[in-house]
Amino acid sequence: MSTIQRICMFLSLFLATPPPLLATADDGGTASPTAYEVLQSYDFPVGILPEGVTHYEFNRATGKFNAYFNSSCSFSLEGSYQLKYKSKISGHISKDKLTGLSGVTVKVLFLWLNIVEVKRNGEKLDFSVGIASAEFGINNFYESPRCGCGFNCKSIDENRQRGNIRSNPFVSSI
Repeated sequence: MSTIQRICMFLSLFLATPPPLLATADDGGTASPTAYEVLQSYDFPVGILPEGVTHYEFNRATGKFNAYFNSSCSFSLEGSYQLKYKSKISGHISKDKLTGLSGVTVKVLFLWLNIVEVKRNGEKLDFSVGIASAEFGINNFYESPRCGCGFNCKSIDENRQRGNIRSNPFVSSI
């Protein structure tokens, strides 16, 4: 094969590969899907990602993604699990599987462990920290949690409106 044929073959492969997708959370209605819509297109519920993604990068060809928040985010689930999301999370996504995750940790007893993989098995999600995993029903993730209050925000918002909760600017939710 001649050098020109090789160059033409390389260019045809390069041009045939879809470019990475870069989008912001508030695109104003452009054709780019949100990070939450990308999750759904791979059979994941939106609730595995908290509210507040400002933008994301996604390469369709490799499944590599990065999602960004304005700052780190933490909240408790069902009073037993504490989760932290860094301001940047990344990994690889494919149908029913998130692998190579970084930027998401869960508190187990007194240790913070990295969640490295999430798999969907029918109506359940399996969260792995490498040495152990926990399975939860998918119905727990139909809505995205909010930083600071998780899924318990409605009662906190109602109490705040009634004046039962006062904010302290010197206390962080993280």
